[in-house]
Amino acid sequence: MKYIFETRMAVRDYECDIEGIVNNANYLHYAEHTRHLFLRSLGVSFAKFHEQGIDAVVHSMKLQYKMPLRCDDEFISRLNMKKDGFRYWFYQDIYRASDEKICFRATVELVCLVNGKLAESSEYDVAFKDYI
Repeated sequence: MKYIFETRMAVRDYECDIEGIVNNANYLHYAEHTRHLFLRSLGVSFAKFHEQGIDAVVHSMKLQYKMPLRCDDEFISRLNMKKDGFRYWFYQDIYRASDEKICFRATVELVCLVNGKLAESSEYDVAFKDYI
C-alpha cells in the first residue's frame, strides 16, 4: 500500500498486559494519535475544528491484529486515506520498526458532524484536498 503519512512511536510498559504484549485497545490509541498528527502536519487542529462545531467522528472500524508489539518496541504507524461520499476512509497499518513486520491493520470510517448534525465538511475537504 502507498502511504501518505507516517510517524514513529514506542510501546510504553503500562500499555502491555499480563502476557507482556500491547493490550489490543492501545492500538486504537496509536491509530487515533496518528490521524491527529496527520492533521497537524496539514496545519489543521482537531481541537480548533471542534471549537468551530466541526467534529470528525469514527463511524466504524475493521481491525486486524497480525503480530503483537511488546514493551519498548519501536513501531511505525502509517496511513492512507480516501473520501467516498461524505465518508472519509483511513487505511492504517502499524509495523514493528526493527524488522518492518506488520502488527496491526485498521480500516477506519469517519464522518463529520457540523453543529451536531451529519454533514459534509468543506473545512476537512480543503485540508485533505491533496489526498481525496
